[in-house]
Amino acid sequence: MSKNNRLIWHEVAPQGAKALFGIQHYLTTGTNLPEELMHLVFLRVSQINGCAHCIDLHMRDLLKTMPIDKAALVPVWSEVPHLFPEQYGAALAWAEEVTLVSETHASDDAYAAAAAAFEPKDLVDLTIAIAAMNAFNRLGAPFRLPVKAQA
Repeated sequence: MSKNNRLIWHEVAPQGAKALFGIQHYLTTGTNLPEELMHLVFLRVSQINGCAHCIDLHMRDLLKTMPIDKAALVPVWSEVPHLFPEQYGAALAWAEEVTLVSETHASDDAYAAAAAAFEPKDLVDLTIAIAAMNAFNRLGAPFRLPVKAQA
């Protein structure tokens, strides 16, 4: 049990954790997507899903390459599109569309915009990244994985 009396999912189900981390390994070694773009997408998906652990982790990763004043605006990126390269905006829009698929149904317009910004394999890899982050969020939030942030 963790400090919050919730299970530590990756200790209880190490084979499941290995499988998910296998996807993460693929994303970091088998794709052409820029690392900064991946962290940006991971952060945005985690913000939508409300996973404190993943928000904390991916904000720290993003801040290694992106200034804080820009990273702070990720939740409202569409209001400041001039701050993000066109491909980053397309990735953020697709991340929102896929994460909220029960509402958006991955619309044809959203798909066309994402497909215009990415090569086919990159679009599939981006979608795998979004799906994987959604899976991690659905473990991190319910089991209340800790954050590094201190009071």
